[in-house]
Amino acid sequence: RERIPDMSNFIYSINATLPIFLLIILGKVLYKGRIIGKDFTTAADRYVFYVALPALVFKDLTENEIGSRFDGGYVLFCFLSTLVSILVIWGLTELFMKEENQKGAFIQASYRSSAALLGLAFIDNMYDGAGMAPLMIIGAVPLFNIFAVIILTVKGDNGSARPDLKTTLRNICKNPILIGILAALPFAFFDIQFPAPINKGISYLAGTASPLALLSIGAGFEGRKAIKKIKPTLCAAFIKLFALCALFLPLAVSLGYRNQELVGILIMLGSPSTVSCYIMAKNTRNDEVLTSSIIVLTTLLSSVSLTMWIYLLHSMGYL
Repeated sequence: RERIPDMSNFIYSINATLPIFLLIILGKVLYKGRIIGKDFTTAADRYVFYVALPALVFKDLTENEIGSRFDGGYVLFCFLSTLVSILVIWGLTELFMKEENQKGAFIQASYRSSAALLGLAFIDNMYDGAGMAPLMIIGAVPLFNIFAVIILTVKGDNGSARPDLKTTLRNICKNPILIGILAALPFAFFDIQFPAPINKGISYLAGTASPLALLSIGAGFEGRKAIKKIKPTLCAAFIKLFALCALFLPLAVSLGYRNQELVGILIMLGSPSTVSCYIMAKNTRNDEVLTSSIIVLTTLLSSVSLTMWIYLLHSMGYL
């Protein structure tokens, strides 16, 4: 049963997104004050990508009893809607976007949600538990990362170097976030518990992912360059926060998904672009300026958009 009234959704959304902005601003202040520099952001990006984000995904999956509540149909819906979203966005981008050097960043940030970072916390705030969010993560997050590796590898370095199939497959297999997901699945399905000190250590590592990534975004954010890319930023924000939800939420409702299941799908489709987009774009020589702009704008607008979707779904009796 829902634990917060409708008007509290906006306050909760603000509480969820305001710390993100504060950390981005802090990153810029620390960079301007020469407390952190490019060496710090480079090291932080690598640490978040190779250590903290895999630990975060591992923690999210292993902390919930997936095996006892596994729903193949729900996982398949999340998988297929994610796959269709990615392919449609990729195809339309190739047709209509002229700037080749922006395509990889645009595609990734237009579909890749903060499902793991935001989903569990958001649903737990509304209901007595994470519900189906871990199953949504299984259905969507691997695809998020597989296609991010493919797209950013193909489009990296302004698209000047086209890797072969072997190189792309090797990069997919080496992706640390995917490795974290695969490593977590046996523990999650069979409810294998770690000793308390190990759990605490994994939680400590996972807890460093978002703060360090946001500080790095703030330190590297260049407002003047970002303003020059306002058109693709606005277009990506519209796709991320509104278009995907408008396409797939009615289908989810028609299939009978309600409450936690429906909110999980909403988070998968309409939450802001994840901060790991920036880390991956930067590490693959894609347009990190456009990526950071989309992350900042979608995070800013998501407080309103998520509240709007929750209000609409609740008023129609689906939540």
